[in-house]
Amino acid sequence: MKIEAPADPPSAPRRSDATRAAILHAARERFATDGYERATIRAIARDAGIDPSMVMRYYGNKEGLFAAACAVDLRIPEVGALPTKHVGAVLAAHFFDRWEQDEVLTAVLRVAVTNAAGAERIRAMFPAQLGPVVAGICPDPADAPRRAALVASQFLGMALARYVLHLPPAVEMSRDEVIAWLAPTVQRYLTAESP
Repeated sequence: MKIEAPADPPSAPRRSDATRAAILHAARERFATDGYERATIRAIARDAGIDPSMVMRYYGNKEGLFAAACAVDLRIPEVGALPTKHVGAVLAAHFFDRWEQDEVLTAVLRVAVTNAAGAERIRAMFPAQLGPVVAGICPDPADAPRRAALVASQFLGMALARYVLHLPPAVEMSRDEVIAWLAPTVQRYLTAESP
């Protein structure tokens, strides 16, 4: 009779996954608080409760760690099947919910306002992920990059006011109020004729 060793439970995370998660969490916090230049591998490792060599083992250097910590999938919903007139509201609701639930987006935005590498992450992320959605909706796909930048300006502007600067009127607005204000402007950027 052959006895097999019991398999690891499928829900039990591997130790390396937990270490990576701790490093990324500490890095996001440290980059958001100190900025890219002042954040150090030693401080991030200390915050994560690990040896600095582990950070280097997983991410190679500070640049690699920063890239991993700031990698964000905006998870933009599929809007192609929606009536065009609802897309602005759907995107406004989606981005509001993402900012409310994802500390990584706020950390990336904090870094972006003070650091060239952080700004580059935002400059790459929004056109790459939002651009194709806008191109599928706007009247002239050649105008999609400009329209995507205008849409991003609404979401980034509100996020800066609400989550980074904590401007009281922006913080005090309810979800429905924020969406009601943003949606018509986003809709106009998406579907109006070019001026």
